[in-house]
Amino acid sequence: MIMHCVFIRFPQETGSDEKQALYDEISALKRVIPGIVDVKAGANVSPEGLDSGYADGFVVTFEDAAARDAYLEHPDHQAVGAKIVAAAVGGISGILVFDMKI
Repeated sequence: MIMHCVFIRFPQETGSDEKQALYDEISALKRVIPGIVDVKAGANVSPEGLDSGYADGFVVTFEDAAARDAYLEHPDHQAVGAKIVAAAVGGISGILVFDMKI
């Protein structure tokens, strides 16, 4: 399985409803794109203070790398991804992606 972790720097004025709407769109991809096992999203709750400004994010778990790769190319993912980039501080520079095999 592949765990696709995406961390986002939202502007401080971004409301929780706006963030949740984006997370709901990511979660909805599970019904559209085969191979998505699970989706989790939310705010960082770590007390360590080491988030470097990436205070929100989501994790998509895939059956395998092929499912992840299909997700990356899927037009519905690209549309949601564009919205996330537009909402992040500095656009793409306000997003950190980390994938790991589990």
